[in-house]
Amino acid sequence: MGQLCGRCMQLLRDFVAFVQRMSSDLVHSIKECLTLISECSCLKQNNSKARQLYKPILQPHERVTAQEFLQHIETGFEMSPLGKDPLEALRTLAFSENPGLQQSAALYYLHMSQQMNIPLPVEHLEPFYALLRSADLEVQQMSSLSLVNFLLEGNIDRELVVQMGLLEPILDLLESEDPTVQCNSCACTMTLAVSESNREAIGAAQGVTPLLSLANSYDPRVQQNAVGAILNLTRSEKIQQVLCKEGALPVLALLLESPDLEVQYYSCAALSNVAANAQHHEAMLRPGNRFLLRTLISLLSSSVDKQVSSQACVCLRNLATSADIQAEMVAEDVLPKLRSLLASGSEDVRRASIALLWILSQHPHNQDTLACAELIQSLGTLLSAHRTDPVIVGHTACIIKNLSLSKNRQRIIESPCVEGLLQTMLSADIQEDSLHYVTACLAELAKQEGATLRMVQWMDEPLTKCLVRLAGQLEHTEASFQAASIIQHLIGHEKMMVLLKRHIREIQAYLKNFLAHQEIRFQQLGISTFCRLREDPEFSSAFRKSQIAKLLEQVRQQTEETQELLRAAICHEDS
Repeated sequence: MGQLCGRCMQLLRDFVAFVQRMSSDLVHSIKECLTLISECSCLKQNNSKARQLYKPILQPHERVTAQEFLQHIETGFEMSPLGKDPLEALRTLAFSENPGLQQSAALYYLHMSQQMNIPLPVEHLEPFYALLRSADLEVQQMSSLSLVNFLLEGNIDRELVVQMGLLEPILDLLESEDPTVQCNSCACTMTLAVSESNREAIGAAQGVTPLLSLANSYDPRVQQNAVGAILNLTRSEKIQQVLCKEGALPVLALLLESPDLEVQYYSCAALSNVAANAQHHEAMLRPGNRFLLRTLISLLSSSVDKQVSSQACVCLRNLATSADIQAEMVAEDVLPKLRSLLASGSEDVRRASIALLWILSQHPHNQDTLACAELIQSLGTLLSAHRTDPVIVGHTACIIKNLSLSKNRQRIIESPCVEGLLQTMLSADIQEDSLHYVTACLAELAKQEGATLRMVQWMDEPLTKCLVRLAGQLEHTEASFQAASIIQHLIGHEKMMVLLKRHIREIQAYLKNFLAHQEIRFQQLGISTFCRLREDPEFSSAFRKSQIAKLLEQVRQQTEETQELLRAAICHEDS
């Protein structure tokens, strides 16, 4: 046989090198594949099934423990259900490989969680680790349910559950194929996620992904608890980042259309929490895709559950941070729906809808659209019906003030809003903040002659007395200033002068305080009010007998001194 030529030898060497490369890549691929399979959670379930192929032998000490535990249940349960002896027995049973013994321990804890409302000592958390890790499905079901019961009743410290290492087996059970185990583990996670430190632990343990998967479960119990857990997780800004990265936003947006009201509410509330953080708005409202915005607005319809409608208002309010989004909401015909919600019998719905309207009314481009006769009528009715509700009163007053800047302000003047605002001041239960918003709104309206005539029409002795009293309460700085401003604008009308003459002494008192006030705006308002009242003979006579002239002289001297200082400062600056 002849020798191979150089060309053939090179071909053979290339082929050998190719085979070696292929073999190396193949071995690497096999190793990578086996590694991925070994890390998958399904292998844990397969191992569990493999362990069931043999029947564990009942060890002698386990047999004795089981007999003693049975005797304890029959005789001493009521006396010491959580004593030292039952704890040792529970440990033995829980860590046994015999499913029957584990079931006994799990059943004992389940009975305890359902029948006895007492705190569970920390030592009793240890057996839960073995029970939750059990390969037996019934043990998983009972132990996870008992843990849920203890958590819901507050008989276990939530942070302690995580510190004892129970979070990992709880999250592993999220990937169970059994709906009952899924439901219980979701409920555990939801309850644990009430704590801020636990929320971070759940995020770090990669518990977000299985929860998002179960949020699409066909079992309503599993879905409710999974979305409830996600809702609690959204209360952490740090976990919000994880949720958004893992694709939670489209999942939650689709769940807004769920036929299950609880799922609908949880998903809407979760989106509201995320929307409270402006950095997520771009992802929630991507250009060209306004599915979320349109769905939220559709949830404001009267046919939707009121709790869901209320939460949809909150979410829209959190999203309405830019003029463009506000304009888009108005363009999507949100106004009729909000007007309907203002008349709701639910306090939460009324408050949420009026708060959203307040946000929308701040943008000048929306004001003319919002200042329609129907909405203004609804605002007047709302004020009359809920004068003692600080949220309704404060937001309504702010909305009316904003809309009074529009070209349709005449509709406000002719509406029941003016009367509603005036009557609200008479409420004994009105809070300081609400009173400030109401007086500020009336002071703004009083700058317009038409509104002033309307106010004078509704003014009577109780309202006049209220305004004068408020003007004299300098401890409520803003309400005092705005009340005095209203009086100053109403002075020129005969009816008003008749009413004010009954309170000459009180008016002189607050004018003196204004003239001596440190803020220039109070001094200026006091002077202008004095000048207008002085035109009336009775007020003029009263002023001559008071110390107001002396206070005016002091203000004049202070003003002249200030002017001299200013002239000196300006001259120095020029030189």
